[in-house]
Amino acid sequence: MTKNSKWKKHGIDIPSGTNVTGKWYQKTYRIIEKIGAGAVGSVYLCTINGRKAALKISKQGTSMTVEVNVLKSLQKVREHHLGPYLLDTDDWEAPWGETYSFYVMEYIEGESMASFIRGNGAEWIGVFMLQLLDKLDRLHQTGWVFGDLKLDNILIDRSSPKVRFVDVGGTTQTGRAIKEYTEFYDRGYWGLGSRKAEPSYDLFSLVMVFLAVFYPNHFPKTTTPEQTLFTKIDRVKALVPYRYMLKKAISGKYTSSAQMKHEVARMIAQRRKKTAKAGGKQQTRLVIVETFLLLLAAAGYYASSLLLP
Repeated sequence: MTKNSKWKKHGIDIPSGTNVTGKWYQKTYRIIEKIGAGAVGSVYLCTINGRKAALKISKQGTSMTVEVNVLKSLQKVREHHLGPYLLDTDDWEAPWGETYSFYVMEYIEGESMASFIRGNGAEWIGVFMLQLLDKLDRLHQTGWVFGDLKLDNILIDRSSPKVRFVDVGGTTQTGRAIKEYTEFYDRGYWGLGSRKAEPSYDLFSLVMVFLAVFYPNHFPKTTTPEQTLFTKIDRVKALVPYRYMLKKAISGKYTSSAQMKHEVARMIAQRRKKTAKAGGKQQTRLVIVETFLLLLAAAGYYASSLLLP
């Protein structure tokens, strides 16, 4: 079997060192390695003019157009970085004659949230939870639901400790059926709600993201799924301060991300005050980290929340 026929058989298995040149705009991207794959296409780390970027390529042109439109929509929400920056979109004529659609986006240098929390401490849980809720709130306000929210689609930006979404392939317009999901993070799989694109769908997945941090091998569905998830939350000491909000999200009791965001912010503010009174070196470190990053995560909204009684 020749190399080209092998590529064709497997769809989009592009070897390192391949140059992908756009059919219309003639920009050339040199493939370094595959960094992801999903139902729609594959994502490659590439370089152009010495700079790194992420290139997603697929034969599903219509689906790719939808994703590009999502990225363009998210970029209209300035200063919130809801998704990676879109850099280019084009087609590629493969050596065997087939044409693929691709788009190029910002490559985010980061590490997984699970790895960051393990290495830097549980005090970051509240910080990242607020950051995710803030991003989801902004996203929902634009008329979109993330859909396929999972650990694999979240990175911690190394330039500053901030969560970034790295794949918007499952993003769905509010009111429609979720188009892409992962079973463990999907409330439909657990029998705890529909797959209708609405804020509560993302909030369920958010809880599963934090459970996945502490249960990396996941756990099976049972005949009492809600109680199973409640028990899993209760067994993680680091999640205990947030369990009231996490359980409400599992049960679908929030109609907006803003509601959950507000309750988490108030809880952290109250916990911060109690910790400050307790004193001690470790407690003081926790106060400094949570206070600074609480403000960093949500600017004026959270600043005012910290002043609430």
